[in-house]
Amino acid sequence: MDPILLGTIGLAILLVLMFLGIHIGFSMAIVGFVGFMYLRGWDASLSMAGIVPYTNMASYMFCVLPLFLLVGEFGILSGIVPDAYRTCYHWLGRLPGGLAIASMGGCAAFAAVCGLSSASTLTMTRICLPQMLDYKYAPSLATGVLAAGGTLGILIPPSGPLIMYGLISGESIGALFMAGIIPGIMLTIMFMITIYIICKRNPQLGPRGPVVSWKKKFTSLKDLWGIVVVFALIMGGIWGGFFTPTEAGAIGTVAVLIITFIRKKATGQSVLNALRATFTTTGMCLIMLIGAFMFNYFITGTKLPFELAGFVAGLPLPPVGIMLCIILLYAVLGCFIEVLVLLLLLTPIFYPVITALGYNPIWFGVITILLMQLGNITPPVGGSVFLIGGISKIPIYTIFRGVTPFILTVVVCIVLLLIFPQIVTILPDTMMASR
Repeated sequence: MDPILLGTIGLAILLVLMFLGIHIGFSMAIVGFVGFMYLRGWDASLSMAGIVPYTNMASYMFCVLPLFLLVGEFGILSGIVPDAYRTCYHWLGRLPGGLAIASMGGCAAFAAVCGLSSASTLTMTRICLPQMLDYKYAPSLATGVLAAGGTLGILIPPSGPLIMYGLISGESIGALFMAGIIPGIMLTIMFMITIYIICKRNPQLGPRGPVVSWKKKFTSLKDLWGIVVVFALIMGGIWGGFFTPTEAGAIGTVAVLIITFIRKKATGQSVLNALRATFTTTGMCLIMLIGAFMFNYFITGTKLPFELAGFVAGLPLPPVGIMLCIILLYAVLGCFIEVLVLLLLLTPIFYPVITALGYNPIWFGVITILLMQLGNITPPVGGSVFLIGGISKIPIYTIFRGVTPFILTVVVCIVLLLIFPQIVTILPDTMMASR
């Protein structure tokens, strides 16, 4: 069979297996093993199945994922996120939609210590949603804010999906972390402006909060010290070249654990629960990455990615037109397929296309994460939306109505990064130049 046709059939079978409900990691491993056996024979496929998991998962670089997941778990345990949320509320609560704006600030603060959107959405919904509903905020706005804000967890470093993109593509995880900082801050501010405009036009959606004295505002700043110290230690150390991303994860874990003990939030059982949650999430990611690497061996053997790269690069369109087509494909598929699946499935296929077009793969990594954020809040399969619906029992259509303005905000952010890629690349370039 022609290898290109074989690769296409393999992709089709993979999609069928996923729609049948088979775990994405096992689906990719099955197609990768059988397809590679067809290409190279039984012995070569068995050898690949034995070597690939060990050579990739025993990598020193892979340690970065569980370490940063543990930073997030200890960050939840330490209580530094609710404190940061209260500080944001003291400063921003008096604005139209002030409590919602403060909730968005809390989501950004939590994202700085946790790299998963699901954890961010769950935690911030439990903290913020009862407060907003008590202050008579419209359920659509309250849930829409938290659905959009929860997705900041995969953009603002340390980001789990950025780590996975780096592991699959081979790009520097430290550079990817640096690349996510400015877009993450920019998108947070854009979300806040969106809330302000919505509530300025219709104050009933998000009433102003009570007046807070300047003394109380400045006093509340002391509650930010934990998050500021951890974020500055991790990102400053990576940017300055003092330690690698893996070392930064270890240092960040110890720093948050010390803060947890200082604040007397840690017990033996709570620390064990944090470790158990980290092991569970790491195991899930491990299975998906093993499957992705096995599938990558097969799909690379068929030369389908390189043929696709050559075909797309040869289209009678300028590079920006081709990039827009790729972005549109990600956006459309993100409406129907779980976003982490898209990251694992499409990165090996489109990475050669991006490099062939001359685009910066670090920049494309951030664009990919923004498209994942879009997929998390767009119907019919918006992961963050259904997560909040399950917690709050608020109708799904109400949450989708509330999150619609934020979908447009993410689109505007993607357009800005297309026009001004320097927003993404300036910090990684500075980091590289300083070494």
